[in-house]
Amino acid sequence: MFTGLIQGLGVIRPLESDRFTLSIPDASDSPILSDLAIGDSVAVDGVCLTVEEIISNGFVATASPETLQRTTLKQKIQTAHYVNLETSLRVGSKLGGHFVTGHVDGVAYLQEAIVTDKAWEMIFQAPSSRMEQWENYIQPLLIPKGSVAVNGISLTVAECNAEGTWFKAAVIPHTYNQTNLCYLKTGDWVNIEGDILGKYVAKLLGKPLETNHSVSDIGLTFLTENGYL
Repeated sequence: MFTGLIQGLGVIRPLESDRFTLSIPDASDSPILSDLAIGDSVAVDGVCLTVEEIISNGFVATASPETLQRTTLKQKIQTAHYVNLETSLRVGSKLGGHFVTGHVDGVAYLQEAIVTDKAWEMIFQAPSSRMEQWENYIQPLLIPKGSVAVNGISLTVAECNAEGTWFKAAVIPHTYNQTNLCYLKTGDWVNIEGDILGKYVAKLLGKPLETNHSVSDIGLTFLTENGYL
């Protein structure tokens, strides 16, 4: 379990088709490596991976075929890329973001990044080649003011369209500058994980979440029809 608060950046480099190193610049000051142990979980661009070997400036991990197919890791290990890193949440630690499992639901691409006076408004779009994946696992969980993890970063959905094929997030300067969002270019792909709480609600209801109800629509009839009463 993670929080979506990134602790640092690493550079991913391939060893084999499914095995790679994560090297950390300024490793001596990195909170990632301060007490890292073999078997620990680390979120790499939002993907939960297991530390198999510790090296002087990072660690080695392996991704399963399912992980490579569903995420951007296969694309990133082909060339050296900066990735976001976060170690797992400890009992009693502060939860400053939201609960992030490290189980990526799918991918999106950066459609546009708009610079405002105090933030970056970043719009992420569902890729047509992964639309089925998006509709099944991501679209039902997108709601305004809801939580979403983008490359492992805890963000708030500022806006999304009725079809749920894109969403906008406002990114503050600290988050933008301390994560790999500052390296994104239009068209770059990112990993997306929906809110785990939303997933359980959708499962209990037995159907995808409806996102087009206003507060005035929610009354005794709505609650009864959706299994709350």
